[in-house]
Amino acid sequence: MYVVKSPLSDADLKTVSEALQGALVDLVDLSLVAKQVHWNVVGPRFRSVHLQLDEVVDTARLHSDTVAERASTLGVSPDGRAATVAQSSGIGPVKDGWVKDTDAVAALVDALGAVIGRMRQRVEETGEADPVSQDIFIQITADLEKHHWMFQAENG
Repeated sequence: MYVVKSPLSDADLKTVSEALQGALVDLVDLSLVAKQVHWNVVGPRFRSVHLQLDEVVDTARLHSDTVAERASTLGVSPDGRAATVAQSSGIGPVKDGWVKDTDAVAALVDALGAVIGRMRQRVEETGEADPVSQDIFIQITADLEKHHWMFQAENG
C-alpha cells in the first residue's frame, strides 16, 4: 500500500492533523445541522431562510472536501464517518421537529459561532506548523463569518 509522506516534522504534523480532523468534523456537522434545519423551517420567512441554509450547506461541504484533501496530501487519513462526527463535533444539538424561522436563524447563529471559534483556534495553532493549512483555515473562517453576519442580521 502506498503511504503519503508528509513534508512536515512529526510534531508539526501532529498539530496540523488534529486541526484538520477537527475542522473536518465541524464542517460535516455544520452541513448536517444546516440541512436538518433547512428541511424543518417554517414561518413567514420560510423561503429566504430555507435558501440561506442551503448556502451554508454548500459552503460547509466545499470546505470539508478541501480540508479532507489537505489531510490526505499530508499523509493523514481523514475521518468523516457519522460516529466520528457525532463524538467530536463542537456544535450543540438542534431540536427535532418543525423549527420556527426565527429559531432556525438563532440555531445557525449558534452553530456558526461555535465552528468559527474553533476555526480561529486552528488558525492560531497552525501558523508556524504549516502556513498552507493555516491559509485554508483563514479562508474557511472568512466564509463562515460572512454567513454568521448574515444570519445575525436576519433576526436583527
